[in-house]
Amino acid sequence: MGEKGRKILVAVDKGEESSYALSWCLENLLSENHQNYKDTLILLFAKTPLPIYSGMDTTGHVTSPSIIASVEKYANEVAEKVMCKATQICKDFNDQITMETMVEHGDPRDVICDVAERFKVDFLVVGSRGYGIIKRAFLGSVSNHCAQNVKCPVVIVKKPKSDNADH
Repeated sequence: MGEKGRKILVAVDKGEESSYALSWCLENLLSENHQNYKDTLILLFAKTPLPIYSGMDTTGHVTSPSIIASVEKYANEVAEKVMCKATQICKDFNDQITMETMVEHGDPRDVICDVAERFKVDFLVVGSRGYGIIKRAFLGSVSNHCAQNVKCPVVIVKKPKSDNADH
């Protein structure tokens, strides 16, 4: 395999589903059997903007800059923890993996599609929360949105319901 490596984008968040999807990707797309050490894994975390407005809110309370700053600090800490966990999963699997990490701001559906397009990735790997039909109707499915809007192949990894499943 003398060809250039592939770019594989993995969307990560604080849910177990994304950790499972990342592990699945490592085992199935980057395993030693495939010898794809030239591949680059791009770990992407989308930081959803929080609906905080300065000034007076509808209850008459004033949202101070210090509250906004503490919310932003918390969001940055979450992003850092998610990335630390994801990079550790990769290192534990194989410390020779070429890896890039990205934290982008915005709706995960838009961010993931935008990054996949910008970097012209060969694969997109996303976890599935397995929402029921009602939740999916209100919240929308990130994986479904990506599958319909990204040009590259999209691998949607669903975590088995029980840990003692026969996979």
